[in-house]
Order: sequence, then structure tokens, then C-alpha cells
Amino acid sequence: MTEQRNYQPGFSQINSAMHDSHGRRKKAVTMVAVCKDVFNTELSELGVLDVGGSTGHIDDYLANFFKSVRGIDIDQEAVENASQSFQKDNLEFNVGDAMEIDASPSSFDLVICSQVYEHVPDARKMMSEIYRVLKPGGYCYFAASNRLMWNEPHYNLPLLSVIPRPLAHYYVRKMGKADFYHELHFSYWGLKKLVNQFELTDYTKKIINDPECYHADYMLKPGTLKHRVAKVISKFCFWLTPGYIWMLRKPVNDK
Repeated sequence: MTEQRNYQPGFSQINSAMHDSHGRRKKAVTMVAVCKDVFNTELSELGVLDVGGSTGHIDDYLANFFKSVRGIDIDQEAVENASQSFQKDNLEFNVGDAMEIDASPSSFDLVICSQVYEHVPDARKMMSEIYRVLKPGGYCYFAASNRLMWNEPHYNLPLLSVIPRPLAHYYVRKMGKADFYHELHFSYWGLKKLVNQFELTDYTKKIINDPECYHADYMLKPGTLKHRVAKVISKFCFWLTPGYIWMLRKPVNDK
């Protein structure tokens, strides 16, 4: 069977997490904490683009802190739901393609790209577009899953992202999950290559070592076995960490 990787229209209709207001807001709180740490200016002076904003729960929270927030997603129904559910003067939602962003160069101070890269048909093209629309000195908040993870959360199948693609397609069909495995994850080294045009500041270890500081204790409760294991892996086998949070800076001298 030939693999066909296009966009997933209606993704919000098959993924209940997109409608989990509580869970999405937790992610947004961590985003704000990281951004407060990295930016030298007040967040209220910054314009934000969220690629893959889906149902808008995260963007609605971000709009409380930033000057303006624009969420785009290829999922028309998700965008319509977001527009109806969340209305603020500094918040807007548009149907849009992350690989062809409808914005002029150097338009945004911050671009949010959280758990999106594996869904788009061409992650490299998306990152080039993010680079283009960022202002020089601006940042991309990049949250990404590692291909080398035990359980693939989209299908809840062990080792799905690790095995060769043809076998992965067979696996999801055999388990009755889908016709083929759509998501395409990269390893740590693949992710580093994906974002190599940016200046990278890694927040992964900071968050693992002090989850409460970044309001990430919902993922890693301090003192638990999960937290202790995460600290060991991040220290000795960082390439096996299940996910990463990076702040990607467009160089100041790149006009």
C-alpha cells in the first residue's frame, strides 16, 4: 500500500483531547511560564501566531497575556467552534495552512508550534514558514514528541512510531485503528536537523528538573517514580526523552 500523507481534515472530531478545556489550559499555562522566562520584554507587547491552534482553548488563555493572538488550523470545524466559543478583541481564528502561512515576513514575535510537526505533510516546509513570519529575534515555542517513545498516544499502540513505516501501517490496520499510520515522528537527531536554521534554547531539562516552576507538575509530579525516571533519562540518555520543549530563536541579524 502506497503511503499518502495529506492533512487530516476534521482531526478535532476524532481526537477528544482537542476539546479538553482543562488539559489544554494546563499546556497554555506552561507556555506562558516559559515565555516569561525567555523574553526580555513584557508579553503584553508581543504578537502571537499559533499554528495548529485547533479548537482555540490554548489561544483563549494566551490572549490574557499577549498583545494579540491569532490561531490557524486546517480543520475548518475546529476553527468555527473556536470563533464561536472564544471572543476577545485581541484574539482571532482563521482556517489556514501551516505550510503556507497567510502573513507577511517578520509579522510575529512568537509562533506556537505545539505537537503539530508530526501531523503536517511536510514538517520542513512548515518550519521554513514559521521562520519566515517570525520577526528577527522572535521565538518559536516548539513542543515535539520523540519518535523513540514506548507508546504512540494518537493510537495507544506500543512502539508504533519506532517500527518501520510499512510495518506501522500494517499494525494500525490490524488493530483496527486506521487505514494507515498518518503521523510521522522524528528522533531527537531528526528534530535537531528539522530546526537547524534557528538558535535553540532547550527547556526540556529545566522543566523536568523543576516542573513546578513551569507549572508542568500535571505531567511530572515531583518526587514520584515517573519524575525520578524522567530526570535519569534526561541526564544520561537525553535522546530517549519522550518529548521536548524548545524555544527556537530567529537570529536578530536575519532580516
